[in-house]
This record gives sequence, structure tokens and C-alpha cells, in this order.
Amino acid sequence: MFDFEKPVGRPPHPAALSDEELLAQCELSLGRTGGPGGQHRNKVSTAVELIHLPTGVHARATERRSVGENRPVAIKRLRLALATEVRTPVPVGDIRSELWKCRCRDGRIVCNPSHRDYPSLLAEALDVLDACGWDSTRASSRMCCTASQLHKLIAEHPPAWALLCQRRAARGHSPLKPPGA
Repeated sequence: MFDFEKPVGRPPHPAALSDEELLAQCELSLGRTGGPGGQHRNKVSTAVELIHLPTGVHARATERRSVGENRPVAIKRLRLALATEVRTPVPVGDIRSELWKCRCRDGRIVCNPSHRDYPSLLAEALDVLDACGWDSTRASSRMCCTASQLHKLIAEHPPAWALLCQRRAARGHSPLKPPGA
């Protein structure tokens, strides 16, 4: 059986850590927040904020009525923020994780953005793009998928898409149209 969360040949990206490993690296804060939710919202500390101490990346969830409901939302938001904002080195050679190999079939990436695996795949794709100078053709070749599939995966998270477009423009690459546009 594969450990889908840990890429082969390199340390895991923070977005790919188990919940326990990720939370061990975080400071958790509970608080109150204003806004919709009725009287309960102002009497009970239900807001959850996570700060990933090694990187300073943070995420917050306030819209649910309990800490138990807000905590998984904050964890997911933190994973997406880590995937977008934190880059890890990519070695030479086949760098695809077992998770990527499992989720990429015949050049097509199969993962719904709401799935637990999405932030890990997003982080892996952005790391490889960074290592390839934000050249989508080179990165997709290393990831054994098409550039359009890589773009589709990244476009599912607008901050990641904005990062890709910004970094490509800074290196003089041609602008990208969002998939489906």
C-alpha cells in the first residue's frame, strides 16, 4: 500500500502532511467574530485561526457555529494557502509522488478540488512549475500530463492561477487564458 501523502525522493510539502503533522507545526487560536450567526456568535469563541509557524502562512474559519465545524475548514484553507505560497525544491529525474501517479491517468489529472488530495497535487504542480521556470510545457512533460490538464488543476484555485499568471509574465512567457475561456 502506498503512502499517498509523501512524495518519493524529497521531503513532503507542508500541504501534504497529515492533519496531526500539520497541526503540530501550527499555532491554533480560537476567538469570537462579528457578522451573521445570531446571538450565539458573539457569546462563544467559535472562530479558528491556524498559523503555520515554519512559514508564517495562516488561515481562518469563522462562518460555522462551532469550533468543531470551523477547524476542518481552517485546515483545508491552510493547506490551500501553503500549496499556493510555499515552494519546495524539486530534484532531477522522476519527481512525481505516488499520489500524483495514482491521480494522473493517461495524461489526465483526476481530482475534484474539494477532495482532500487536491492541495497536495496543487503544491506538487506549482513546485514543478517553479523548478521549470514557470514554463508549462516543460513542467507538464516532467509531470507526465498535458499543459492544459496542469492549467485546469491550477485554475480550480484562483489564487494559484493568479500566481501562475504573475510568475509567467515576470519571466516573459505568453499570457494564459483560463481553461474553458
